[in-house]
Amino acid sequence: MRWDHNPNPANSTPKILPTFPLTNLVLICFTTARNTVPAEGPQPPMRFPQRRTQRLLLVATPVVLLIAAVAFVFWSAQRTLSRSADVASTQHQIRFSLRPLDPTAAQSANLPFEPVAAPDNFTSGTVLDGTLYLAGPNGLTIVAPDGTRRLTLRTGFELPVAPIAAVTTGRLRGATETQILLATAGAGLLLLDSKATLHQLLPATPEARDLTALLPMPSGDLLLGTHHSGVLLFDGSTLAPYGHLPASEITALAAADATSILVGTHNSGLIYLHAGTVQQASGLPDNQIDSILVANGKAYAGTPLGIAQFDLTQPDLKAQRILAAGTFAHALASVGPVLQVGTLDRGIQQISLAGPARILPIAAEISANQTGTMRIYSFVYTHGLSTPLYALTDGNLLAQTTSGWHPALTPPTTTLADRNISALAFSADGSLYVGFFDHGLDILPANGRTHHLEDDNLFCINRLVLDPTRQTIAAATANGLVLFDRQGTPRQTLTRRDGLISDHVTDIAFTPTGTTVATPAGLTFITPAAAESLYAFQGLVNNHVYTLAATNDHVLAGTLGGISLLESNAVKRNLTATNSGLKHNWVTALAPSPQGGWLVGTYGAGLMSLSADANTFTPIDLPAGTPRDLVINPNALLVTRTHIYAGTLNHGVLIFNSATNRWSVIETGLPSLNVTAFAVNDGVVYIGTENGLVRIPEAKLP
Repeated sequence: MRWDHNPNPANSTPKILPTFPLTNLVLICFTTARNTVPAEGPQPPMRFPQRRTQRLLLVATPVVLLIAAVAFVFWSAQRTLSRSADVASTQHQIRFSLRPLDPTAAQSANLPFEPVAAPDNFTSGTVLDGTLYLAGPNGLTIVAPDGTRRLTLRTGFELPVAPIAAVTTGRLRGATETQILLATAGAGLLLLDSKATLHQLLPATPEARDLTALLPMPSGDLLLGTHHSGVLLFDGSTLAPYGHLPASEITALAAADATSILVGTHNSGLIYLHAGTVQQASGLPDNQIDSILVANGKAYAGTPLGIAQFDLTQPDLKAQRILAAGTFAHALASVGPVLQVGTLDRGIQQISLAGPARILPIAAEISANQTGTMRIYSFVYTHGLSTPLYALTDGNLLAQTTSGWHPALTPPTTTLADRNISALAFSADGSLYVGFFDHGLDILPANGRTHHLEDDNLFCINRLVLDPTRQTIAAATANGLVLFDRQGTPRQTLTRRDGLISDHVTDIAFTPTGTTVATPAGLTFITPAAAESLYAFQGLVNNHVYTLAATNDHVLAGTLGGISLLESNAVKRNLTATNSGLKHNWVTALAPSPQGGWLVGTYGAGLMSLSADANTFTPIDLPAGTPRDLVINPNALLVTRTHIYAGTLNHGVLIFNSATNRWSVIETGLPSLNVTAFAVNDGVVYIGTENGLVRIPEAKLP
């Protein structure tokens, strides 16, 4: 059953107040005027009755017309007010559909993508009847009380292609039981009942689908924080904006009591809705609110610069004191007189609230290195179980006991060290190099175990390219250019001290005469003789170079300000939106086109083709519904013998089939719609996203 809710259907009839017929009013006025004669004394004979009637009509007609006009105006005003009241009651409501989801059917309907096993990434959790529900970008994992994994629902496979931003429990109006409520960043609200039946509440507008926080109320109402539309209220039958709040990014919601709530925002501080008033908090260490905790009549707001404590019994919402100044308080919890603070850079901090606030030491059965550097995403209360509190970290679940924090969940066997893929490349021996956004890289041999590399240079990987001459891999990182040997060992790292114009390398191109290195400060050409650099002062269209494409001795450099065509390491010509057909100056990806010329990916104008003589830009006819401001991710272009692949920001994969000469869009079956990298080997395509890596035989693509 699917329920499509329209708060203002097209065939609805506005309510109209009962009206008084104007003909009756005219008749009454005429009768009144006609009977208005002296009531006493003798009546003179009517010598000229026709003339007297005419005089009465002349007097009564203006009166009747005046009264009729007043009545008509009154009737019109009442009708307008009635119609306005009806419109006002529905115009702020948001259309939505409530439909069941079948995870099995969803998986079978997708393309046969095979995920490469990656670590869990839990960022939110809740407990219901002793069962743990752990959620994050990778999906939902249900953990039984004995610690075994009962069920896993994966993003893009059994669940919609949208990361889960928050999870909680609640019994909504009309529901027969408490449900698991999942807020997604793009697919609305998911509802899971005790029979593992899923429903999806999907708002009609994309802004209302991008959820960030949830707060079930005792009344059965549900408050939903959004990324762009403020706070929404779902009362079981309607969905509408809640309160007079700005349409800002909501980061946290907390109940002060049954009718009062605290709202945390990304850049507008803390807002308190109480007794029909809206108060703005003052005295915050930062206007970015990451977490809110209400305990013992106090409210605590966690920010990147510390924790503000408030007394909710006071008439104004002014911070009483600042706790743990300088601490990035991403998560907060309270057990007794101790405040638990989860940070993104210092692990867990404990603050005693008894007397003067002070930081307490922590005992944890994890390595000293993890204790100081692990990221804490959230805390999970267990409501009376033997373990009072859990903490969600990088793929780990920690349980608090009297002796400290202990790992509480056995991690699954994985192939990759991380989920956030930034670059892919195959080496000559068939090994797959997988670069991560901030965790170095993995080398997956054709036969053997994964080898993970991470250090000060191999940290943030921007690009991986095979050197066609040496048959080795070069890695462009945020901290230099790392060159590997054929055995997969880093042999040399080039930085500014070795002649690069910048340590931050964004792309690499190999030509017969040497290597071209792209950086945010310009280009560096590495030849057997020396290293030379080129930047805007010498004719480069813009210093910030994102992407490179090379054919023989010609190099194209895609920058923040357009394209520079280079020949013999010198700028031959610049192409911009003002002097050519380029639709957007911000060029993010370049690749040689099978038809000759180049494919050009942009940040905001999708894909274009550039002719071989670099004189003509031609827009590419993409599938219907593709946004005009489409973003192609940096270097997310791959050309094979049969297909062209383009990775987009939050719109999946664009695929061109040379056999049909048509483009298509793939979204379902991907772990994320933010597609960042491609690689192909032996007819198998690997697709990297910000939430994992999948592979599929190229022959099975549409």
